[in-house]
Amino acid sequence: MGYIKKVVLAYSGGLDTSIIIPWLKENYDNCEVIAVAADVGQGAELDGLKEKAIKTGASKIYIEDLKDEFVEQFIWPTLKAGARYENQYLLGTSFARPIIAKRIVEIAKAEGADAICHGCTGKGNDQVRFELTIKALAPEMKIIAPWRIWSIKSREEEIEYAEAHNVPLSITKETNYSKDKNIWHLSHEGLDLEDPANEPNYDKILELGVSPEKAPDNPTYVTISFEKGIPVAIDGERLSGVEIIRKLNKLGGENGIGIIDIVENRLVGMKSRGVYETPGGTILYHAHDVLETLCLDRDTLHFKQQVALKFAELVYYGQWYTPLRESLSAFVESTQQTVTGDVKLKLYKGNIINAGVTSPYSLYDEKIATFSKDDVYNQKDAEGFINLFGLPIKVKAMLDAKRSENK
Repeated sequence: MGYIKKVVLAYSGGLDTSIIIPWLKENYDNCEVIAVAADVGQGAELDGLKEKAIKTGASKIYIEDLKDEFVEQFIWPTLKAGARYENQYLLGTSFARPIIAKRIVEIAKAEGADAICHGCTGKGNDQVRFELTIKALAPEMKIIAPWRIWSIKSREEEIEYAEAHNVPLSITKETNYSKDKNIWHLSHEGLDLEDPANEPNYDKILELGVSPEKAPDNPTYVTISFEKGIPVAIDGERLSGVEIIRKLNKLGGENGIGIIDIVENRLVGMKSRGVYETPGGTILYHAHDVLETLCLDRDTLHFKQQVALKFAELVYYGQWYTPLRESLSAFVESTQQTVTGDVKLKLYKGNIINAGVTSPYSLYDEKIATFSKDDVYNQKDAEGFINLFGLPIKVKAMLDAKRSENK
């Protein structure tokens, strides 16, 4: 497979990357394997990772705390863009990959590595996200993707390989959901979820919260404060980005918020079905949308909604480090200069209900919008506006009628 002296591996400690360490050493002349685990908020999944990586053959492991950078440099720009892939998915896995790959490239360069390896399958989106980032930041770096070249064909065979090589696992063939967790979300795929006809067993699946049916009978109120499109406080208490997401994850999870069951179109061409939990993110997107309705003029808001669709595609497709994504972010940043204010929401059994919004930059004028008597708006002006606005429609209709008469 070619001579490789040193490989930096994107390491999570999960099934795929756990068996990749011995596989790399077997197939690349006992090469040195350096594991890099990125802490993007997956919590307990990082426990025992150092011991496990070394025990399975890694020479060393980096465990990098990227949570603050993840929130500030990737999550907030995507939130401000209002980007949702296929109008539902809040891109939890998608925008985590570029920051992980970026740090891996930095370590690979510092270590003088010959190659970077990842455990993404040949069917998924993550292989694209990792490799496009590597190509953008280290275009000459060799990339090893075992799933595209080894003889293993299924997760069941992976488990068998792990057992044969004494690689410790926390899953079995019966509990083998494919999951991805970070501070923003948790995804579940595989097993019974592969058939869209099957209703998810939420009692079995959910980890960040409860189903709406099991949420409290009384609503929870929360007020989120934004400054230039960025959430900065909850109920008047200023918090860091990480703290805001964690607090809203708890509130949202307790109230059954942010659970979606979707069939999405993967970049590689197939459809996939998954259950995603994004309690805090769902609340933040809703609150941000509400505030923008107050602070953005009509044309900017409508055009920004179109930009959001493209922005979501770029993030989903792994094209974070591209001129177009950077240009769209520059546009979005310009729109956010007045997106400042407080949004009050009511959380109740999976629903997010508006309960009030205020902003010093509000474009809403009650004196103009009122149904009561006012001295600001002359309703007679509407007649001339409609005549001019409708002129093309009227002219076409008149000419069509005339042509019809002459037939």
